[in-house]
Amino acid sequence: MQDNRKKLFSERQWALIASIFLMATSAMGPGFLTQTATFTAKMGAAFGFGILLSIIIDYVVQQNIWRVVTLTQMRAPEVANAALPGSGYVLAVLVILGGFFFNIGNIAGAALGLNALLGLDTKWGGVISGGIAILIFASKQATAVVDKSMMVLGIVKILIVVIVAIIVAPPVGDAFHQTILPSHIDFASITTIVGGTVGGYICYSGAHRLLDKGAVGPENIKEVSSAATKGIIVVGIVRYVLFLAILGVVTSGAMIDLSSKNANPAAQAFQYAAGEFGFKIFGLIFFAAGISSAIGAAYTSVSFFTVFKKDISLKQRNTCTVIFIAAALLLFVILGATPASLLIFVGGFNGLVLPIGLTLFVYVAAFRKDLIGHQGYPKWLTVLGILTCVLTWYMGYISFNTIFHYLES
Repeated sequence: MQDNRKKLFSERQWALIASIFLMATSAMGPGFLTQTATFTAKMGAAFGFGILLSIIIDYVVQQNIWRVVTLTQMRAPEVANAALPGSGYVLAVLVILGGFFFNIGNIAGAALGLNALLGLDTKWGGVISGGIAILIFASKQATAVVDKSMMVLGIVKILIVVIVAIIVAPPVGDAFHQTILPSHIDFASITTIVGGTVGGYICYSGAHRLLDKGAVGPENIKEVSSAATKGIIVVGIVRYVLFLAILGVVTSGAMIDLSSKNANPAAQAFQYAAGEFGFKIFGLIFFAAGISSAIGAAYTSVSFFTVFKKDISLKQRNTCTVIFIAAALLLFVILGATPASLLIFVGGFNGLVLPIGLTLFVYVAAFRKDLIGHQGYPKWLTVLGILTCVLTWYMGYISFNTIFHYLES
């Protein structure tokens, strides 16, 4: 009996750690790296406010979604349907669509990585990356290898970011000042950065992983809440250090290309600070992150298909996942937009989807005690959830046209 308890405790702890890692790696994918480099190059130190606000929004979103899923023990579409009958189907369509656009961006990110690593044209790089993603997903053994490789590359990526931040010596004083009192605010950039780190399928992936591993119910709520907090703290620190690294490059007078076909703003910043070796290593990391994110985005998005067909088999889900990746690859080739622009657009699109699901979850938290349970829900978290809903709806409204103009770049 004691051994079983230890095993269950170990499995639950591993599920929490895996969920934190899933959140952290999603927050440092090709989209976030490109978005941070692009907006820091355009806005300078004032973008620090956007980073801070995105971290606060992410914290509120993750705390609410993780807690509601843990207490209700239901997937996101089921929670939505409980809040408003039929809304779960709408949410599933939006998340799947957002995941599809995100996957186009992931393939674009992998293509940018191959361009930095090998000088390969981004369109051909996208074709190769999409093909590799499909082959890896089709092989369980290869997927396990990629998961372990991504953990190592993720640590390397963080180390490189820290080293670059130290080398370029950014104007920390000005950055801190404008993080609190920015000279100007661009809500479109904030909507995009939020969407790229916690929008669309991302905010549900960690919570659904907890559900799959059985780390749910009132007895696990403290651990789940603590895991979400630790994840956001780690992610927040890494995001801000990356912002400082890019800011140091920008303020040094380096010119970062934001418009050409093969523009890779993040890689250019790292090349300036760490030389050709740093540029190549960054290309490898960018490529690996794009491949891993493409598989993860497709798999998580397809998991929402179950709201339409509950008895869908594993084989059918795997087939749908392969088709999902292939269709995203085809659209990437057809669109012809620059990969960097795609990575920015997909973040913005998922930022527009975010408030819809969040509103439904906050409604359940505030008014559906029959689903939450007798232990109730923290009032402070409900209030923060409502305020965040209002803010994200407002940002989406004023950013809508700007976000879709990214595709024209």
